[in-house]
Amino acid sequence: MVILIDLVLVVVFCAIGRLSHAEGILGDLPGTLNTVWPFVVALLVAHGALLLRRAHAERMLPGLVVWAVTAAGGLLLRAASGQGTAVPFIIVAALTLVLFLLGWRAVVALVRRSRTGSGR
Repeated sequence: MVILIDLVLVVVFCAIGRLSHAEGILGDLPGTLNTVWPFVVALLVAHGALLLRRAHAERMLPGLVVWAVTAAGGLLLRAASGQGTAVPFIIVAALTLVLFLLGWRAVVALVRRSRTGSGR
């Protein structure tokens, strides 16, 4: 389930980026896949590493690993495939991915903490 949430959020990140540059999503499926694949591959690598370590991927520290590997790996794969990696894009990608990939984990942690604190 955790990997599906992360996968959806990475695809949403890429879709928002394409839309912000007036690029199509479904109308330009090859372009969309070209945008998405580096980040999806990096995300799968991150989750694979966590699976090998038997880490709880929904927790914050493993989420930090997911974010770091997805952002850095995705940007490196973009660069290696000749796609743009201008400094402003790197900053926006890193910040958006940290918000998406750690944000939902923070909400889960707060809910868990509030349930534990209320004696449930």
